[in-house]
Amino acid sequence: MNVTEYYQESVQRVMKKLDVTMEGLSDYEVQARQKEYGYNELQEGEKQHVGQIFLQQFKDFLVIILNIAAIISAFLGEVVSSIVILVVVILNAVLGTVQHMKAEKSLNSLKAMAVPTAKVLRNGQIVEILSREVVVGDILLLNAGDYICADGRIIESHSLQVNESSLTGESIAIEKMVNSINRKDVALGDKQNMVFSGSFVTAGRGQAIVTSIGSQTEIGKIANLIESAKEKDTPLQVSLEQFGKRLAFGIIIICLIVFGLDLIRGNEIVGSFMFAVSLAVAAIPEALSSIVTIVLAFGTQKMAKENAIVRKLHAVESLGNISVICSDKTGTLTQNKMTVQQVYVNEEVISTEQFQRSGEIQRKFINMTLLCNDSVAVDGKEIGDPTEVALTNFGKNYQNASTVREMYQRLGEIPFDSERKLMSTVHRIGNRYVMITKGAIDVLLPKIVKMETSRGVASISKHQQEAIKQANYLFSNLGLRVIAFAYKEVLSPMVSLEAEKDLTFVGLAAMMDPPRNESKQAVADCIEAGIKPVMITGDHKITAIAIASQIGILKDPTEAIEGKDIEKLSDEELKEKIEDISVFARVSPEHKIRIVKAWQEKGNVVAMTGDGVNDAPALKQADIGVAMGITGTEVAKDASSMVLTDDNFATIVKAVSNGRSMYSNIKNAIQFLLSGNTGAILVVLYASLLSLPTPFAPVHLLFINLLTDSLPAIAIGLEPHNKQVLKEKPRNRHESLLNKEFASKVSLEGLLIAAVTIIAFQNGLSTGNTMVASTMAFATLCLSRLFHGFNCRSNESIFKIGIFSNLVCWAAFLIGVLLLNTVLLSGIFEVATLTNQQLGIVYGLSFVPLVIIQFYKLFLRKK
Repeated sequence: MNVTEYYQESVQRVMKKLDVTMEGLSDYEVQARQKEYGYNELQEGEKQHVGQIFLQQFKDFLVIILNIAAIISAFLGEVVSSIVILVVVILNAVLGTVQHMKAEKSLNSLKAMAVPTAKVLRNGQIVEILSREVVVGDILLLNAGDYICADGRIIESHSLQVNESSLTGESIAIEKMVNSINRKDVALGDKQNMVFSGSFVTAGRGQAIVTSIGSQTEIGKIANLIESAKEKDTPLQVSLEQFGKRLAFGIIIICLIVFGLDLIRGNEIVGSFMFAVSLAVAAIPEALSSIVTIVLAFGTQKMAKENAIVRKLHAVESLGNISVICSDKTGTLTQNKMTVQQVYVNEEVISTEQFQRSGEIQRKFINMTLLCNDSVAVDGKEIGDPTEVALTNFGKNYQNASTVREMYQRLGEIPFDSERKLMSTVHRIGNRYVMITKGAIDVLLPKIVKMETSRGVASISKHQQEAIKQANYLFSNLGLRVIAFAYKEVLSPMVSLEAEKDLTFVGLAAMMDPPRNESKQAVADCIEAGIKPVMITGDHKITAIAIASQIGILKDPTEAIEGKDIEKLSDEELKEKIEDISVFARVSPEHKIRIVKAWQEKGNVVAMTGDGVNDAPALKQADIGVAMGITGTEVAKDASSMVLTDDNFATIVKAVSNGRSMYSNIKNAIQFLLSGNTGAILVVLYASLLSLPTPFAPVHLLFINLLTDSLPAIAIGLEPHNKQVLKEKPRNRHESLLNKEFASKVSLEGLLIAAVTIIAFQNGLSTGNTMVASTMAFATLCLSRLFHGFNCRSNESIFKIGIFSNLVCWAAFLIGVLLLNTVLLSGIFEVATLTNQQLGIVYGLSFVPLVIIQFYKLFLRKK
C-alpha cells in the first residue's frame, strides 16, 4: 500500500496489513524485512573523489586554450614556455580542488539532523537500536525531544505534538491523533494521524507503526525532486566562457595577421609561424583562471569568518548578481522561537516590555502561565510545545518557575486535546483547590461567567466580552497566536471535562516567532541594492504577512498569496504575476520550484534560502541555494551552494556585498591583464607593419607573463571590499565581461602603454643598437604595466580609495621593480646595459600612463 493511504485506515487494518501485533516484530521478522526493504537510509549519490574534482578544474575554456598553446609551444621548441603554462594551469586546478575539499570538510562539522538511535518495541520489549536498522512494521516509541527516523501511522497518542517544520515549513507543532481521516488528497501538514521522518516530538508521548523507511519516506520523495532540479552555471562561469571564446578568436586573427605580414616581408614560414605562436602565448592571460580561483578562494575564507561556508567556489561571485532573494521565514528572518509579545490583562493591552507584576492580577496571570504548562528545561535545553515554552519564558522574566511549580504542585489535570482546544491543571493554592484552564479564546469565552480586574471579581458584562474579542481580533491581525487563561475553585483535584465551565477570566497572552533584530536592516539593504526580498513559507498567510510587514518585505497585503492560489495559475500566468508578489504562504516543495523558475525566466539571478527537506529541490533549482547550518537538514545542505552557520538572513546580505566586490576585483584584474597584453600586441603589430626589428625576444615575453602579469593581477583581485557596492544595482546576468565599455577601456589603456613603449623602442633604435632598443621596449612595457596596476585597482582614483589601502598591490609593484632591475643590471635574458639617461627615459615614460589615467579619474570622468 502506498504510504499516502495509511492515514485513511484504522489502526487495526494498518496492523493487519503490515502483519504486526502490539508485541512488535520478532527478530526473525526483522531480518526478513531488512532483506525485503533494505536499511532505513536515503540512497546517497556517488561521492566524487579527489581525482574527479581535480580533473573538473580543466573544463574551463581558457584552460583548454592554454593547454593547446602549451602543446604547440612544446612542439615548436618553446619548452620553457610550455612548462610555465602547464604549471600555472595545474596550480589553478590544485587551488580549486583544495577549496572544494575544505568546504566539504567544514560542512561535515555541521551535522545537525543526525538521528543515531530509535526506541522500538520488539519481542514485547523496548529496545534502543540504530535508526538505520528500523524496518517497516516496527513500533516506534515517541517521547518529547525525540527525532523521528521513519514515516509511521500513529497507534497511540497522549498529548503527542510533533514539529514538522523541516517538511512543511510550518513552525507550530501539530497535535497528533489516532483516528483515521476519511478524506482523500489530504495535505501533508494535515495528516494528524501520521508521523514523518525528519520531524521531532515537542510534547507528549505516543507510539507509531513504521509504514515507510529510507527512500520511500516523504523525505525520499523530495530527494527525487532534488535529482530533477538542474544546477545553473554562475554568471561568471558563463561570462568567462563567452569571454574566453572571443579572446581566443581575436588572438588567432591577430596572430594570422602578424604571420601574413612576416611572410610578405620575406621571412621563412617556420620562423614566422613560431613567432606568431609565441605572440599567441604572450597574448593569452595564462594567469586568468588561477587569479579568478585565488580571488574566490580568499573570498570564501573571508566569508567563512562571517558565518557563510561556500560549497561551490564560483557561487561566491554569483552572489553579486543576485536580484531576488527567496527566503524562508522561520529561523532565517525570524528567531525560530515563539515569544510572548503582548498580553491583555486588567482590561488593557500591554506589551511585554511595559508589563509589570506589581498588581495582584498580574502576579496571578504570571503564575498561571507557569503552572498550566508542560514544558520543561533539561540541561539548559527547552523541551515542550513552542507555545508552552514561550509562556514559561514569559513567566520566568518575573518569577522563578521551579519555585512556583514546587509551591503550587499539580494535583490533577485534563490534558490538552486538539478537539476541545483546552488544557486544565489543578493546584492547591492556600486552602483551596484551583483549576487553571488555558486554550483558544473562541472555545474558552463561552465557558466564562466572571472576570477578574483590579476592582475585584465580578460577573462578566457584554461590554467586557466584546473588549476581549476585540483584543483577540487585534492580536490575530498582527499574526499573533492567542492563548486565554481562566480559573475556578473546585472541590477536589480529581476533575473531569464537565468541570471546564463557569470560569473566571484573567487574561490573554499573544505570541509569535518574532523577526530577528537585524532582519529589518538587512531587508532595507537588499532593497537599496536593487534586490527584491521575497518570503516563501509554509506558515499561515496572516502570520507571514505580519512578519513580512514588520521587516519591510511587504508594503501591501495584496502582495501575498497562498499555495492554493498558485495551484490555480499556469506557469505562464505565475510568471506574469510574480513581480507583484512578495509573500508566498502555505506552499509545497513543488510550488517553491515553480516560484524560483518564474523569477529566473524573468531574467533574474535567484537566491533561495531554506533549512528543511522541503526546501531542498528549490535550493538546487536556484542560482544560489543557501542552506541553514544550525537548523538545516543534511538534504538541504547537500543541495545548496552555500551554508550559513548562523542561520541569519543578514549574513546573506554580507555575502552579496562580498560577491559584488569580488566580481569587481576580478574584472579589474582582467582589465589589467588585457590592457597590458593589448599594449604588447600593438607594439609587435607596429614593428611588423613598419618592417622594424622584433621589439621583444621570446624570453622577454615569458618574463612579462610571469612577473608583470600574475603578481599585480592577484594583488588587484585582493583589493579591500568597497562598502558602496550595495548602493549599486545588480548587473545583468547576461552582461558579458567584454562589453563595449570594458573593451574601449582596455583598448585605450593598452594604446597608452603601447605608445610609451614604442617611443622608448624608437629612442633605442636611434642609437643604432637593436638590442638596446629591444631592452628599452621590454623595460618600459614591464614598468608601465607595474605602474598600471595602481590604475586598475578601482574605477575611482587611488587618491579617493587610499593610496596605501592595498599593501599587497605595493608589494607586487616593489617585487616586480626589484626583479626588473635585477635583470637589467645583470644583463641576463638577452638585455643590453642601459645608460642612466636611457634608464631615466624608461622610468619617465613608464610613469606617463599612470599620470594620465589618474588625472582623468580625478578630474574628468564625472564631467
